[in-house]
Amino acid sequence: MLERYKTVRQFGSKEIVIKKSRFIGYAKPVKTEAEALEFIEEIKKKHWNATHNCSAYMIGERDEIQKASDDGEPSGTAGKPILEVMKNQGLKDVAIVVTRYFGGIMLGAGGLIRAYTDGAVAAIEGAEAIVNVLHQQVFVEVDYTWLGKLENELRNRDTRMGDTTFTDKVTLVCLPVASQSESFMAWMTDLTQGQAAIRKGDLVYYIEGQ
Repeated sequence: MLERYKTVRQFGSKEIVIKKSRFIGYAKPVKTEAEALEFIEEIKKKHWNATHNCSAYMIGERDEIQKASDDGEPSGTAGKPILEVMKNQGLKDVAIVVTRYFGGIMLGAGGLIRAYTDGAVAAIEGAEAIVNVLHQQVFVEVDYTWLGKLENELRNRDTRMGDTTFTDKVTLVCLPVASQSESFMAWMTDLTQGQAAIRKGDLVYYIEGQ
C-alpha cells in the first residue's frame, strides 16, 4: 500500500464557458475500472443531448490503468488533455468527464486542448483534491492507572486517535503514520514500562490535515 497518495474527496462538478461553449467538468474517486466506466455512463445519460462527453481515468498504485476517450472530438484534443491534467497533479484512482455543449464558435485543435484541460482542472476543483496518508492501528491495553498519563503524552505528540474502549482495562486505539508505527510502539512500550499489551490492527487511510 502507498504511504500517501493524492486523489479527490468526493463526486463534484464545476462549469466553465469558453467562447460560448459550455464545459461541465465532473470528477469522482474510483477504485476499479468498472466503477470508472459506470460513472462515465451515468454522466453520458445525464447529458445525453450534449455535443460530447469526453473522459479519462487513472487507477492503481502505479497508475496501471489509464484510459482516455475523445468521444468524437478530433483525436488527442480531449481525452488525452484530461488524462494529462491528472498526471500533472499526481492524482490516483480518479475518473473525470468533461461534457461540452457547443456554442457555435469553432475552437480549433489548440483551443480544444486548452478547453478540455481547463474543464478537467475545474472538475478537480469541484471534487476537491486531497492527500490520503496511510496509518497503522495500534491497540494499547493498560490498567486505568495509566490512562491520564498516556492521554496527555499522546496529545502532546499529536497522535491521531480512534475510540477508547473501557472494560476491566482500558484500550486506546492509536493511529500513527504507518511508516512510524514501529518506533511508536517502541515508544509506547518504554512509556508504560512494558506494562501495556500492544498489538497492531488494520492499515487505514486518513486525509492529511484532518
